[in-house]
Amino acid sequence: MSSRERPLSPHLQVYRWQIQMVTSILHRATGVVLAAGALVIAAGLLSLMIGPESWACFTGVAGAWYGKLFLFGWSWAFAYHLCNGVRHVVQDFAIGFSIPAFVRNSWLSVVGSLVITALIWVCALNGGAA
Repeated sequence: MSSRERPLSPHLQVYRWQIQMVTSILHRATGVVLAAGALVIAAGLLSLMIGPESWACFTGVAGAWYGKLFLFGWSWAFAYHLCNGVRHVVQDFAIGFSIPAFVRNSWLSVVGSLVITALIWVCALNGGAA
């Protein structure tokens, strides 16, 4: 009998990181970020309801560098969660289960989310003009 202490199941140190692992983890993480962002949206609507002073405070925080950073991250989380969700729906129809297709679709969800986020912010920084 061997007396070596070995893990009972494979650990992250055994596997090398792959895009499939990253997209799965990011999908869960962006879901949490979207839930936090929904609370921020609710706070914004509440401040709008309370009055102009409260709304001015909220827009001041949202317009600061840390507010814009949060909004940028939240918009990317939204775009990524959307793209990866569409990928999952397509896979629910048994499309794209081969390993090359799975890897390609994973990269498409990442790149697509970056493109969508860039388009959102180009429009936002141009005053909403498309």
